[in-house]
Amino acid sequence: MNPDNQPNIGFIGLGAMGLGMARRLVSAGFSVRGYDVNPTALQTLAEAGGQAATSAADAARDATILILMVVSAEQAEDVLFGKGEAAAALPQGSVVMLCSTVKPEFSRRLATRLSEAGLAMLDAPVSGGVIKAAAGELSIMASGEPAVFAKTEAVLNALAARVYKLGDECGQGSTVKMVNQLLAGVHIAAAAEAMALGVRAGVDPQELYEVISNSAGSSWMFQNRVPHMLAGDYTPLSAVDIFVKDLGIVLETGKELRFPLPLSATAHQLFLSAAAAGLGRQDDSAVVKVFEQLAGISVKSEKSDA
Repeated sequence: MNPDNQPNIGFIGLGAMGLGMARRLVSAGFSVRGYDVNPTALQTLAEAGGQAATSAADAARDATILILMVVSAEQAEDVLFGKGEAAAALPQGSVVMLCSTVKPEFSRRLATRLSEAGLAMLDAPVSGGVIKAAAGELSIMASGEPAVFAKTEAVLNALAARVYKLGDECGQGSTVKMVNQLLAGVHIAAAAEAMALGVRAGVDPQELYEVISNSAGSSWMFQNRVPHMLAGDYTPLSAVDIFVKDLGIVLETGKELRFPLPLSATAHQLFLSAAAAGLGRQDDSAVVKVFEQLAGISVKSEKSDA
């Protein structure tokens, strides 16, 4: 424990959201040792008052809670049990808080494996975007044993406006996050299609955005992502490749459950089309470029102040 009796935090994965979360914990008074392969992210964390770790294992050393905000299940497994060796570096009884979007089955298997190593796990995927991550206003969809919730309560409260306790079994949080990603991906794809149709039909894109934002057809994703399209700014906050992965998780789970997912499949194909066109590392709103290229239009607005 650090001097004010707060848990020591190890943090692995300082991307757009992870860095905001780590800095938020520092500002809330936690001792945070973070690691990422990006040296700029490490420098930013250090400048904010956190500690830059030299490796995943170094981030885990002496950590009461190790937060993983990595891209995929494969990265999480590699960090913990592969090249990262973080699980071996953690003190016995520490909690791994998995905030990444993964298949529910992976979350359950990982919890079992960590338990066998003398560690606990909280299945705790997050939603809310970069701004809410930095402000401590995320939604966290969490599941795990009551004792684990008790150990992580202060951290959860520092990161989230809403913490949903979804049961005692790891995997339940990831199931709810999977459903959220289904809706998020479909909504982004629908927003791109709608804006492109309007422009092809001769409507001013900025005016179209303003009208739809105040009409029944709007959504949070429409209001959040369309400004990127209007500005022509596809700096990645959440990349196209993320939704290739996340909607892939949705479809794999649907296949296992023998459950049809036609809207998810269509949205997945749109994100795959964008990735095939070389847009995988651009912001997920870049799916609109698929329609722009097909129709010979541009959704970018000269009036945009986004």
